[in-house]
Amino acid sequence: MFVIGNFLAAIAKILDIALMLYMWIIIARAVVSWVNPDPHNPIIRFLHNITEPVLYQVRRRLPINFGGIDFSPILVLLIIVFVQRFLVQSLAEMAMKMGG
Repeated sequence: MFVIGNFLAAIAKILDIALMLYMWIIIARAVVSWVNPDPHNPIIRFLHNITEPVLYQVRRRLPINFGGIDFSPILVLLIIVFVQRFLVQSLAEMAMKMGG
């Protein structure tokens, strides 16, 4: 049973790290959007390509754009925090109960 616990603990940790990394990428995208970035810059293209699919889905489902301000990054950050606190923490606690 401890093998399953260790597996769940590993999944929880990897998911937590991936969500934290994506959170920082979303923050970087939001900060960069405040200036007029060069769209041909590879870093700007990376930030756009990695975040736009998620942000587009949020914008499409919940058009929360007040006065030209896009609130979709804030909503995505809130969703990430919720998933970290609910799913990741639940997986970690389940793993501890299984001896992981």
